[in-house]
Amino acid sequence: FMGMSVPTGDSQISYITIPTAGNTIDFGSRTISGVGANISSRTRGLAAQDTAPAFVNTIDFITMASTGNATDFGDRTIQTSRSRGCSNQTSGMWAGGFGPSPTVRNQIDFVTIAATGNAIDFGDLTGNREAPSGNVNSPTRAIWTGGDSAGDGSYSDQIQFVTIATTGNAQDFGNLLAGRGIAAGLSSATRGLVGAGQNPNTTASIEAINISTLGNSVDFGDLTVTRYGRGSTTDCIRGVFAGGRSPGSNTNTLDYVNISTEGNAVDFGDLHNTSARMEGGCSTGHGGL
Repeated sequence: FMGMSVPTGDSQISYITIPTAGNTIDFGSRTISGVGANISSRTRGLAAQDTAPAFVNTIDFITMASTGNATDFGDRTIQTSRSRGCSNQTSGMWAGGFGPSPTVRNQIDFVTIAATGNAIDFGDLTGNREAPSGNVNSPTRAIWTGGDSAGDGSYSDQIQFVTIATTGNAQDFGNLLAGRGIAAGLSSATRGLVGAGQNPNTTASIEAINISTLGNSVDFGDLTVTRYGRGSTTDCIRGVFAGGRSPGSNTNTLDYVNISTEGNAVDFGDLHNTSARMEGGCSTGHGGL
């Protein structure tokens, strides 16, 4: 998990071993402070952006196998906050976001994860989206769900996707059971989950989609805590949700589900040093790999 707000910006990076429940362990620090939009290959983890109002276009990266501080990777094509990432083994991309102008973004840009450098334009979402859920991906598709369409709590229920190998605009996939934003996404190569968020009230619900076929989401279960702004990561078997915030308080809770089996989340452990709103996570074994 790279970057967080507690509630002000923090640069810390922490990690877990997904098959083994327990608390997070210190990994190092980002090059900047704030909430990160994270993507990864089997070897590298990348974090982009910062927390509003300090809009930046910074991308930094870590080598997943070795603890230590992040290194500068390059820059995004835009300065924004609250975008979300998706990736496969080769390419990583970020979509949507908030500010500074226009207020809510529709841009998608991408990088080649193995080669440092600046991001390149990929296309656009079907509409402006602040804080859609990301990290729902197979080796061929990247999917974003929901998000605030106008920066005013107008939470969308739309699910949209791109084909990662081909630049271009997103296409309609289906709909969530209800609109939500600031939610956490994760996936195996075949099933995507979207948990927590606001709709507009804060929710603990988890919804599922089949990545390879277009269609609407279905109910999966509930998280152990009702929060928005949670971090998330997976090894394609377990999906882990971390931290988050409800009005007035943060949480240090980690909980998890088995992606292939519908049901409620169970306790995994705790963030090791703080309660936090996180909104980021990556792993060496997510669904895009």
